[in-house]
Amino acid sequence: MSKEELWRLFPIELVEHQDVWEDYYKEEEENLLSTLGDAISRIDHIGSTSVPGLLAKPIVDILLQVRPNTDMKRIVEELESAGWFVMYQDISGGEVDLSKGYTEDGFADKVYHLHLKRLGDWDELVFRDYLEGHPKVAADYAALKLDLLSKFKYNRPAYTEAKTDFIRNVVKRARNDE
Repeated sequence: MSKEELWRLFPIELVEHQDVWEDYYKEEEENLLSTLGDAISRIDHIGSTSVPGLLAKPIVDILLQVRPNTDMKRIVEELESAGWFVMYQDISGGEVDLSKGYTEDGFADKVYHLHLKRLGDWDELVFRDYLEGHPKVAADYAALKLDLLSKFKYNRPAYTEAKTDFIRNVVKRARNDE
């Protein structure tokens, strides 16, 4: 399947916040803890589904941080055996993105993105926490996402890239406020 066909099958969708996303996160957190156990240093619900009231793609993002000396390749193999699909992988850089809930017919009822990193990569947490504490910034982010949806509904990489400057600026502002 070409990238264009994939983007058509899995378009960007934005929906009002749903409380059930926290339940989906907790369910998957338990699965990950069961699968990986002591390799996990920290696990967090991140992304727009973790911010109450924020417009979001109905995809639960999870940040999974592993201990510094963890064999990332082994972790990825265990996650693949548990049904995760690798979307991006930089083992030497300590970063792997995985997904679950994409089917040949489109999205499953529960869709996840798992961001596997070494302990200490906190930008996603800083961004989430800043949005939670600053409703005006969260509203600006929602407005940006709606604008980008009209331009990039069928181009997920372009949609994601177009949000990057906003996210970086918020993280920088949040770190300066600390």
